[in-house]
Amino acid sequence: MHPEMEMLRCAIVRGGTSKGVFIMKNELPKDPAKRDAVILAIYGSPDVRQIDGLGGADVLTSKLAIISPPTREDADVDYTFGQVSFETEFVDYGGNCGNISSAVGPFAIDEGLVEPVEPVTTVRIHLTNSNNILIAEVPVKNGKARVDGDFAIDGCPGTGAKITLDWSDTAGSCCGKLLPTGNAKDVIEVEGVKYTVSLVDAGNPLVFINAQSLGMKGTESPSEIEANKPLMATIEKIRGQAAVIFGLVDKPEDAAAKSPYIPFFAIVSPPAEYKTISGTTVKAEEVDLVSRLLFMLKMHKTYPGTGTVCTGAAVRVPGSVAWEVLREEARTRLTVNIGHPGGVIPVEAEAELVAGQVKTKRLGVYRTARRIMDGYVYVKKSVF
Repeated sequence: MHPEMEMLRCAIVRGGTSKGVFIMKNELPKDPAKRDAVILAIYGSPDVRQIDGLGGADVLTSKLAIISPPTREDADVDYTFGQVSFETEFVDYGGNCGNISSAVGPFAIDEGLVEPVEPVTTVRIHLTNSNNILIAEVPVKNGKARVDGDFAIDGCPGTGAKITLDWSDTAGSCCGKLLPTGNAKDVIEVEGVKYTVSLVDAGNPLVFINAQSLGMKGTESPSEIEANKPLMATIEKIRGQAAVIFGLVDKPEDAAAKSPYIPFFAIVSPPAEYKTISGTTVKAEEVDLVSRLLFMLKMHKTYPGTGTVCTGAAVRVPGSVAWEVLREEARTRLTVNIGHPGGVIPVEAEAELVAGQVKTKRLGVYRTARRIMDGYVYVKKSVF
């Protein structure tokens, strides 16, 4: 033991197309301010390179999972998600992460928090950020979560064991309703221009906008979109107003600093052919709609799990922006294929009309996950 440093046991785990540090809650200080200071030190934040910590200098690899025994009787494990900023001293607990969530079930099984049942163990995960239950179906063999399998996800090389996640309990988790305004579409005005959007809350709250409304084709790459500074500024102004409507901030200009993670911002368009970030071609007939999504003030290089969940819910709302661009044949099909910068992601989306309101019955996504490293991270005692 180094006299000037504390050792904290943790793991580096890939969940879906993201990667994060998984740590048991009792390893961290109870005081929220001290806890966040320690977390920032673990990641090497704030620093855009995160050179002095475990962060990967990317929004998709600067994610955190805090795990603990369940505090709800209908759950098997508690999970708190944190998005660790590398630009400011801030850990955002405002939303959920579908990709990192996919690794919680396997982690809980391997840590002995959940009794393994072969061939599939159902893990009820309490999402403490939104106080909802996520149901994970995890393949198990010889008492441990399976890693090997033949299921592939775009945005992650190779194949793995297929993990199924049902997010249907998370509809309205942030704002109390799937459609916070009660409308399939709303209008947000920015600098005299009116933008038609759909505000949907499932998994995480999202703003959906038609690419044409922003003067886009919809098949642009993340780097192309980020390079267009006036466009990015307009997006943030729309997102800021949406954040107020969602009840996340009091003023639109506060969204960038106080709620950079949510709401996500999805730019959707009809099926079309495009090149992925890896250079492969996605054909129009392979997808039911195309989407480009922004979170943490940056474009996502693939597609987030909760964004997938919310897109699945949005396309089941007749008249929504997402529903309007959806391939007509997919409106009655269980599985919808979303075209994103890294490829295609399917979502099982089933809903019904109850007293005139859309109620989600199933929001299923498939992921793979793998523990990469176990060990101890060293943090200076002065941080504590």
